[in-house]
Amino acid sequence: MSDHIEVVSVNISEKKGTIKTPCPSIDLNEKGVAHDAHAGDWHRQVSLLAEESIRSFEPKLGRPIEFGEFAENITTRGIVLYKTTPGDKFIIGETELEVTQIGKICHGDNCQIFQAVGKCVMPKEGIFCKVIKGGSIKPGDRIQYIKRSK
Repeated sequence: MSDHIEVVSVNISEKKGTIKTPCPSIDLNEKGVAHDAHAGDWHRQVSLLAEESIRSFEPKLGRPIEFGEFAENITTRGIVLYKTTPGDKFIIGETELEVTQIGKICHGDNCQIFQAVGKCVMPKEGIFCKVIKGGSIKPGDRIQYIKRSK
């Protein structure tokens, strides 16, 4: 884990299973990311994927990958996200997120991302969080990582 952890992109999509579009900022509330298809009363309100995971996946695809292409809400730099643990927290600006799940089951052929890209890194290296405290997040924001106390 790096001493300098930051947000490099914030991304939204209106439909589940679709590529997300980078935007200038996102607003988090008690249901997740405002105007995002994954917002709701559940444990996977916000998805995060490390830029390092994206870049390491590019050789497998043989092309550059854009932020949001794996449907992550927040693209990070400087932390190995999949080595975090449920219960760990992230403070980003005024927001607070709690890790709820590491990885996910791939939807395979029913997923626009899988259809377009052919493979996906989210099932193994993406993580999911619930919003503890809302607010706004934008690229360049520093991320404070707090390991869950045992």
